[in-house]
Amino acid sequence: MFTIHEINNNPKLLPNNTLGFHIYDNMFDSAITYETLLNLLFKDQRTTSQDSFLFIPNYKCGRSSDVISVFGGYTSDSAMQMATILSPYRIPQFTHNAHEAMFSDKRTFSSSYIMAPRETLQHVGIVQLLLHFRWTWIGLIVADDDDGESFLRKLTPLLAQNSICTALLIRTQELEVKEDPDAFQTIKLEILSTEANVIVVNGNFQSLYSLMLTLDRLEFLWKIEIGKVWIATSKWDFTLGISYYGFCTKTFNGALSFSVQTNSVPGFQEFLQNVKSDEPLMHFLCVFWRYAFNCIPPSLTYMKQYGKKCTGEEKLENLPIAIFEMNMSEESYSIYNAVYATAHALHLSHLSSERRPGARRNFKHMNIQQWQLNYFLENINFNNGAGHEVFFKNGELQTVYDVINWVTFPNQTLLRIQVGTISPNQELLINEDAIVWHSRFKQVGMNLTACRKQVQSTKVQKEHAVHCMKCPEDQYPNKNQDQCLPKEISFLSYQESLGILLVSLAISLAVLTGLVVQTFLKNWETPIVKANNRNLTCILLTSILLCYFSSLLFIGKPGKVTCLLRQATFGTIFSVAVSCVLAKTILVVLAFMATKPGHRMRKWLGQNLASSIVLCCSLIQVGICTAWLSTSPPFPDADLHSQPGLIILECNEGSATMFYYVLSYMGFLALISFTVAFLARKLPDTFNEAKFITFSMLVFCSVWISFIPGYMSTKGKNIVVVEVFAILASNTGLLACIFLPKCYIMLLRADLNFKKLRRPHASAES
Repeated sequence: MFTIHEINNNPKLLPNNTLGFHIYDNMFDSAITYETLLNLLFKDQRTTSQDSFLFIPNYKCGRSSDVISVFGGYTSDSAMQMATILSPYRIPQFTHNAHEAMFSDKRTFSSSYIMAPRETLQHVGIVQLLLHFRWTWIGLIVADDDDGESFLRKLTPLLAQNSICTALLIRTQELEVKEDPDAFQTIKLEILSTEANVIVVNGNFQSLYSLMLTLDRLEFLWKIEIGKVWIATSKWDFTLGISYYGFCTKTFNGALSFSVQTNSVPGFQEFLQNVKSDEPLMHFLCVFWRYAFNCIPPSLTYMKQYGKKCTGEEKLENLPIAIFEMNMSEESYSIYNAVYATAHALHLSHLSSERRPGARRNFKHMNIQQWQLNYFLENINFNNGAGHEVFFKNGELQTVYDVINWVTFPNQTLLRIQVGTISPNQELLINEDAIVWHSRFKQVGMNLTACRKQVQSTKVQKEHAVHCMKCPEDQYPNKNQDQCLPKEISFLSYQESLGILLVSLAISLAVLTGLVVQTFLKNWETPIVKANNRNLTCILLTSILLCYFSSLLFIGKPGKVTCLLRQATFGTIFSVAVSCVLAKTILVVLAFMATKPGHRMRKWLGQNLASSIVLCCSLIQVGICTAWLSTSPPFPDADLHSQPGLIILECNEGSATMFYYVLSYMGFLALISFTVAFLARKLPDTFNEAKFITFSMLVFCSVWISFIPGYMSTKGKNIVVVEVFAILASNTGLLACIFLPKCYIMLLRADLNFKKLRRPHASAES
């Protein structure tokens, strides 16, 4: 209500328009959740003879306005239930807690927005917090539901990876009105018997109610001081139990919790200070008002006989903090940002429609559908009323978790102290000096022998186990086969030593090629350059240079673009290089034959023949690559099974047949070049390079013949290493065998170059 009041009074945001709202309570009941949403979306204004409303799904009979967004879903169950109805209509849904199913299935939940960072960030934050204080012997208490199982599935492997042992695991169920004595007794015995000084808790107030009752009895009935450090996730608001019921004041002193970062909102406390018992707001606060001030608000006329009437002078600011907190809570701040996000999306949607021809130029005539807002909400960025920047990236709120230290006092007062943050890049910053610890807790090193004892106990349990659980595809069993550990992601990166070596080698050879090009340009008019067709030489050197750079596409994390380009680019450029070699060889043969007087081969010599050979041979490879990319192109893929413990990120070639066609065609060109050059190697031309081409093609064919069995037998990122090495080796064979002898003459034996100029010879360029 405060946020909508603030937006409606902002002349720069949705001018001349007023936002309204509906507030419903689902009572943590799935049936009421579904009924409430149907009521909200499809209730007919007409009534039946039984004076009940009609629900006609997909029809809005007599409704004057549409619902543009929905806020709610405090628990995972209610959030998923809401999404079941709202997602098909793409109505934006905002929920406070991070629900992993909504993150992972964006196709189904494309209109769901979670006002908290990914839950994975919280898992990492818990582990980093434990490691920071060297707590390696802990207890876990989770709700016995899907949320709790998801939490254990994600956190347990992280604990195992960092040698943090779990001494205690309790699953708590939501209790009915009638208390369960057995549940209390179980929780009591396990907490009192554990040696762990640190207990991590995940769940909401309802699912952990039995834990709160048990700890309350231990503290107040049996006068037992627990004296442990409690670490709570953002889902568990244990302060509600302390402030409303007076639970566990001493037990949770010094507790640590994770909280979505909040900012102080100007005007909110003044808004609360002006709330009176005779306002429309009492429709929502009447029950709380009667409990807090022990009087009956005027709106509850039917309850006059149960207490005195409120005077209207009751003020929320006069209540103890244990009963009412004047600052905006974490959940309220999430709602505050969600309402602002909706308002800004509406504003942007209208501004974009204004730019269309014929659009009306004022905000009074807004005709915007709910689904249209999702386009703007995906990556919206704005400053809220508190001056805090709020922005989404691909539908996810970009914010941090604060680490909060809670200090409790005998009068049930709570003090909240921010002592650290966990940033989106998973960096934990903690201020130890600001933390107030429980009086009985002393920071001691954990007993590693106990850890070994726990491992041994687990092993015994495994030997006597009846059921086995298969690890998910992205996890693998540890050596004891009693835990599933997350697989490491593997690919040839630029940061690892092998990647750095290959990149350095490719760049060094590319620089060497550049020096060869420079040498040829300086000696452009000398006989040795002219004799072997200068234009072909330039194309060949350029192809060799580009081949070195194309090898860099194989290094780094595979992506859509790199997977699409790497094989086709390499295959095309290499085909151009080999085509140039073939053209050079043919021209050498023709040049020798043309030296005979009146031979008809003389008319074939010239630049047109060389260009035709290179163009035709290269276009065939381009056609093969085009057919490959058009029918079954390569794509990024993850290999989960080839190597245990690893997820190999790779480029799936799409069609292995087309890949081998590309290699086979290059081999075919190389074989022809080798054959012709071998036959022409002893022709008496002054600068006959056929023998050098023979050696280069011999190296080329040897490398790629060896590549095929190596490629077939290698796994993981080593496949990429083999291919990059083959590219560099065969490319260097061309460079060294064909051009280094010429560079030797040009740089060190220039006398031979000019001396040959005075001797008659058959030039391939003439």
